[in-house]
Amino acid sequence: MRLANGPAERAGALALRRAVFCGEQAVFADNDRDAIDDEADFLVAVPLSAGAAAAPVLGTVRIHRDAPRRWWGSRLAVDRLWRGHGRLGAGLIRLAVATANARGCDEFLAHVQAQNEPLFRRLGWTTLARESLHGRAHCLMRADLAAFPPHPDPATGERLLARRAR
Repeated sequence: MRLANGPAERAGALALRRAVFCGEQAVFADNDRDAIDDEADFLVAVPLSAGAAAAPVLGTVRIHRDAPRRWWGSRLAVDRLWRGHGRLGAGLIRLAVATANARGCDEFLAHVQAQNEPLFRRLGWTTLARESLHGRAHCLMRADLAAFPPHPDPATGERLLARRAR
């Protein structure tokens, strides 16, 4: 799992999201893209054995900062054939929060589809509110940053350990 490596992996992440959110779940009619995609970092899960140019994207999530020190995760998607393995989604969640934590995050939030709330709670997230988004039940959730120590920044490889004093 890593930061999307170039346009091909970004395109693979977008194609996977479209398959999941438009095709399988019908959350969106034709496309799930929005303005956040232009500023977000895409994290991807790709098989280690595949060549760099042809690696299929098996899972993805995007992260972005919307205010100083406040980050969001969104559009978590795992290929249907890989969901039963149980580790890709959780691994992407961990990488997303740990990466933002390394970049100076003090709060990491996500709107989580209600059926995925138990997974996020097991990973140390807290439910803040219940909402309806795109006609579906969602939970506004916050990650416990102590459960996700700063990860080396996937964009630079640097381990950013400095945290602002509270």
